[in-house]
Order: sequence, then structure tokens, then C-alpha cells
Amino acid sequence: MSTSEEAARRRQVLPVYGAGFVTAFGAHAVAANLGAYALGRHDSLLELGLILGVYDAAEVVLKPVFGAVVDRRGAKKVMVGGLVAFGLASAAFAVGGDPNLLGAARLAQGAAAAAFSPAAGAAVATLGGKKRTGRLFGGYGGAKGIGYLLGPVIGGALVVAGGYRLLFAVLGAVALVAALAVVRLVPGMAPLRRPRSGMVQLVRRISQPSFLQPVLLLGAGTAALSAGVGFLPVLGYRHHLDAVATGAIVSLLAATAALLQPWAGRRLDRGRLHPAFAAGGLLVCAGGFGLVAGLSSPLAMAIAAVAIGAGVAAVTPLGFARLAATAPADHLGQTMGAGEVGRELGDAGGPALVGAFGAFGLAAGFAAIAAALTACAALALPRVASPEDAPSEASAT
Repeated sequence: MSTSEEAARRRQVLPVYGAGFVTAFGAHAVAANLGAYALGRHDSLLELGLILGVYDAAEVVLKPVFGAVVDRRGAKKVMVGGLVAFGLASAAFAVGGDPNLLGAARLAQGAAAAAFSPAAGAAVATLGGKKRTGRLFGGYGGAKGIGYLLGPVIGGALVVAGGYRLLFAVLGAVALVAALAVVRLVPGMAPLRRPRSGMVQLVRRISQPSFLQPVLLLGAGTAALSAGVGFLPVLGYRHHLDAVATGAIVSLLAATAALLQPWAGRRLDRGRLHPAFAAGGLLVCAGGFGLVAGLSSPLAMAIAAVAIGAGVAAVTPLGFARLAATAPADHLGQTMGAGEVGRELGDAGGPALVGAFGAFGLAAGFAAIAAALTACAALALPRVASPEDAPSEASAT
């Protein structure tokens, strides 16, 4: 491929990366600062939990629905519509500013993210084709990782500078800019044909190992990420580390995951990563949690953060590439939407598992998720390692 062709392809995919950044940045910029907002208004922890959870709940319910819409209308149209809806929902709260409508604003943002997230995944798979899917999913995951990293920091700065109305105004502007970039730079992606399968066919398809194996990888990787981000700071606080030190550890985890995902994706496309490497990534995450289950020094926490981030970086692009490669071409959006639900369940399940076993001590919680990740790696290994299912031998388009 010539340099000019490569530059053209890069211009096409960068706005899709921007869509991934919007959902990660928007979710974490708000969530990381809701605690101080709720305490300032003397809201209950139950109300705080509901506002936090409504975004993810909307994504879990609606991602498969919008994935099916992607197959019928095309990824670009749904991606633009979702980004515009996210921008308008954010702008509406910024203009109104009624604190009682914060839950409604988060619900609307989550519904919009449920539209453009599977559309972006389908667009990455389509633009990647047979030879570039790994690197593009690596770049997409890296863009989301940067959003996870910057969201709490920039979100906090915006809240300090101008309150929640300023934060939502910036989120609205970022989403609308991303939508404009998609309109101008991403090529049209008409569906190959109108899907006609019903619920029975969908259930049969998502019960196949070719779907379940990569979704298990993605869900387990997301569980590791969310548990590390949520509970490594708790371990730090218990050992008298200040907020700067614990924040640095979380940033180290997020930065490692963001920076290594493109590298893993490129090596996959070049045939230098065996498909079983994704299962190995879960074992690396398990090793990180196992380390802090036994040791709790700042050095051990930093090493664990790097290990978890590196493991997530291995799992994510390989899992997505495999999911896209085995999806029927005319049900790509529906498959990506259903696969995203697995990630959302992992996002909730990882911290829940650590918290449940944490009743016996935080070390027990870390040991529990290490054991769960090891089990997931064992379940994923046989099918992922099968040569006939390697991503390079199936088309994503």
C-alpha cells in the first residue's frame, strides 16, 4: 500500500476512534466526579448508585438493539445519529442545569452510546477487512483507553472550573465534533443485505463457541480492568498512600492498556501473535491480582497495574478481531452489539466479585478475581487456539 493510500485510510478510521474516545471519556468524566456532586447536594448513596448505573444499564439493554439497526441502516448512519444524540443530551443538561434531571441526562447519554458503540465496532471491522482488523481494533481500544485515562482528570478540572454544566457542555461539543468528523471523513457503509433472521436465529448464533469464546475474553478483560481501577486505590488507601499516589497507579494501568493495544493489534495482523495469546493475557492479569493478594507494597501495586494493563491490551484487540472475523457479514452490527453486552457485564461483574469476597479481606477479593480470570483463560484457550478459527482466515466484511 502506498503512503498516500495509507494516509487516506488513516483519515477514514480516525473519526471512528474519536467515537470510541467519546464514549469512554464521557462515561468516566461524569462517573468519577459524581461522588463529590452527590455529597454536595446531600443525596443518598442509593441515588448516587442509580445515577451511576443507569448509563451502563441503558447500554446493556440497547446495544444489541442498535446493533441490529446497524445491519439494516449501515454503521455510519447509526454512528452519526448516536453521537448527535449524545451531544444533544449533554447540551440539554448544560443549558437546563436542573440537578434533578441528571439521571435522565445520564440515561439519554447511555442510550446514545449504545447506538454509536456497536456501530463504531462494525465500522472498524469493515474498514479493517482481512488484513488490518487487529491493528484497527488495537487503535480503537487505545483511543478508548485514553478516554478512560483523561476522563476523570479533565472532568474534575472542568467541574472545579465551572461545575457540572460546563462538563456537560464540553461533552456535548466533543460528541458533535466527532459526529461531524464521521460525516465528512468516514465512507458510507451500506449493509450487504437486509437481515431477515429472528430471535431464534440470534439465540442460536450467540450460543455458538465462535461467539462465546471471544465474548468471554472481552468480558473477562473488562472485568480485570474495572476491578483494578476500582480496588487498587482502596488497597493504597489502606496502606496510607495519598490520592496522588493512588491516582498515579490507576493512570499507570490505564496508560499501559491504551499504549499496548495498537502494538498487539499490529502484531496480530502480521501473524506474530498466536490466537492463544489472548488467553495468556488473562493469565497476566490474574498474575497481577495474585501479586497484590500476597503483597501490598507500592512497588507491588505498580507492577500489578502494569501487568493488568498489559493483559487487557493483549485480550481486547484479539478478542474483537476474532469476534468480527467469525460474524456473518450481514449481522456484523448485531454481533458486535451483543458482544459489547459481554464487556458491560464484565465491567460490572469484576468489581462485584472483588467486593463480594472482599468481605473476607481485600486479599481474598483479589485472589477470587485471579482465580476467575485463570478459569476464563482455560475455557478460552482450546477454541481460540484452533487454527481454523484464526482471525486471518475469516472475513470481517
